[in-house]
Amino acid sequence: MSLRSPLFAGFLALAVPSLAFAGPSLPGDPAAPAASAKLDIPFERYELPNGLTVILSEDHTVPIVSVNVIVKVGSRFEVAKRTGFAHLFEHLMFMGTDRVPTGKFDEWMEGEGGSNNAWTSEDRTDFYDVGPANTLPLLLFLEGDRLDALGKTMTQEKLDAQRKVVRNERRQRSENEPYGKVDLRLPELLYPEGHPYHHPVIGSHEDLEAASVDDVKHFFATHYVPSNMSLVVAGDFDSATAKPLIEKYLGGIAKAAAPPPPPAATMPRLTSVVRETIEDNVKLPKIVMSFHSPARFTPGDADLDVLSDVLDEGKASRLYKALVYDRQLAQSVSASQSSQDLSSHFDVEVIARPGVDLDELERAIDKELKRITTEQITDEELSRAKNDYETSFVHRLESVEHKASLLNSYQTWKNDPGFIASDLERYRAVTRDSLFATAKSVLDLNGRVIIRVVPKKEEKAPAAAKGGKK
Repeated sequence: MSLRSPLFAGFLALAVPSLAFAGPSLPGDPAAPAASAKLDIPFERYELPNGLTVILSEDHTVPIVSVNVIVKVGSRFEVAKRTGFAHLFEHLMFMGTDRVPTGKFDEWMEGEGGSNNAWTSEDRTDFYDVGPANTLPLLLFLEGDRLDALGKTMTQEKLDAQRKVVRNERRQRSENEPYGKVDLRLPELLYPEGHPYHHPVIGSHEDLEAASVDDVKHFFATHYVPSNMSLVVAGDFDSATAKPLIEKYLGGIAKAAAPPPPPAATMPRLTSVVRETIEDNVKLPKIVMSFHSPARFTPGDADLDVLSDVLDEGKASRLYKALVYDRQLAQSVSASQSSQDLSSHFDVEVIARPGVDLDELERAIDKELKRITTEQITDEELSRAKNDYETSFVHRLESVEHKASLLNSYQTWKNDPGFIASDLERYRAVTRDSLFATAKSVLDLNGRVIIRVVPKKEEKAPAAAKGGKK
């Protein structure tokens, strides 16, 4: 789970009053003590009689409130021939009910200065709203209404409308997006058929087209139940005022049995190189290498996040310096640990410069990956990467919306909204030895997926038929 996103201009001391630093280490000084910080997002957690977990976190820094709902269902929970349901349902949740007709969810929220969105992964679905502090009753009403009534009011018309949207999204973001076909094909090559991660989150056209209203209602009744969800309210509100509102708008959702646990899945392992070449409407070729890696929060997961920084962050990083700067083989490079609940994958992506031979580029990538598995990185590289990661980690706390997301994510992953300090300690605990051991274990050049994306060949126009003048 790479957190190295662009950083916002900081007002850290103001935005995160509970954060205190002491004795930061200096880059390249292995003898210096590690940075010490108290990371703490104050919260209160309780459970409604219907089984819904509620987490409240007051923060009166700015007059903003955020509501975050996570449902513990993602694409890995889908059954055969019904792929894409988790993502389809994310879209269906905006289709309206008897109390909130289609289109009014966004209209009413935006009319009060609020906004909302949602996303789906292999492991969960997340809905989030943010608005001025006075919009909290509206946000809670809207979330409670659709969680209570959407399944009951599902119609063929609503299903058809969003099925069309999702299929168009697949075409626009994957099938017709430059290099987007990799996202569709990579899970199928990494994971064997029958594995929960074998199919892409967005599903297939055939399965989406086959979905019926009864299928959708069953999916809602199985997974969108209070005991399978958690709600976070964070920001400028008063808990004593919020609790009756939460009970009023979400306490009436019917209690239901928790969904059955998904089938267990073992960590797959590739014992050979799986290759595929994809022709696409792109100008420059791209090489994608993917390795099976440790699951989220298991040993090695944090090391690989740090390793990704060593490989691609900044002009002194291993891949950038070797491929972009020194040899000028690549236009861009990236490396990332894609953390998931059951097993993860570590990806290296390189876009070639015009005219570069892909075999030569692949050998150059392999040379740098082999170096990582045969020579330990330097103290300076480790210190810089850990500092980069910690900075990104802490900057997420500047936003009320991100705080709400963190609290709910940790509740979902670890059943502990306050896991943030322990999470950061995983990265502080990374050493040269642990990173080296993890790299040797994961970066097996004889066990990986390699996808090459190459420009589509232009079809030659048929030659004009020869003949005399008419």
